[in-house]
Amino acid sequence: QLVESGGGLVQPGGSLRLSCVVSGFSLDYYAIAWFRQAPGKEREAVSCINISGGRIYYEDSVKGRFTIQGDNAKNTVYLHTNSLDPKGTTVYYCAAEPNDIVDHSSTCALAYEYDYWGQGTQVTVSS
Repeated sequence: QLVESGGGLVQPGGSLRLSCVVSGFSLDYYAIAWFRQAPGKEREAVSCINISGGRIYYEDSVKGRFTIQGDNAKNTVYLHTNSLDPKGTTVYYCAAEPNDIVDHSSTCALAYEYDYWGQGTQVTVSS
């Protein structure tokens, strides 16, 4: 099970820390990815982490602004979002899949390749 939290209303340029709490499996064996989806658009990868493999990737649109962090002790993966763009309402999801999905390819793979998903947390960037 994956449970996201931390979303809310934030002004343009603001920050939020999103959390993905994982239960039922270990972050030692599963990679976690953050995706986002705006209304009417496809779900797109934002960042992903393979903790035991020491791999972290970011999509170009968020490099330098977002930071992903894993905490094995708390079974939690965080997404620190900074300098948020005024894109209205976006739902952020975390997803899990065995570690191999985040390997040497320098990408987080596509949404359909992940089998385990949280319910999402809504982020609204507006003044």
